[in-house]
Amino acid sequence: MLPKFLLADNSQETPDTIFVVHTEEPKFIVESDIEDFWSNQEIHWLSEEPDSKELVRQLLEEAEEYLEAEFESQENLFDDED
Repeated sequence: MLPKFLLADNSQETPDTIFVVHTEEPKFIVESDIEDFWSNQEIHWLSEEPDSKELVRQLLEEAEEYLEAEFESQENLFDDED
């Protein structure tokens, strides 16, 4: 079973951009600024875009929470290595 969200990057071509992939329906990829999730954000729908703006807002909030938790986890991991 895949996780609900995955992180992706293309640091050689877009070093300031991060991608959050939503693996459940509706499937999509959020492309955003690595320092500010809501900056220059673009949603790439892999499934049909939902009609509900509330659902889209909720999914984006979940994606942001996931991204923040992953960054915090990585920071803690690196702090533990020092």
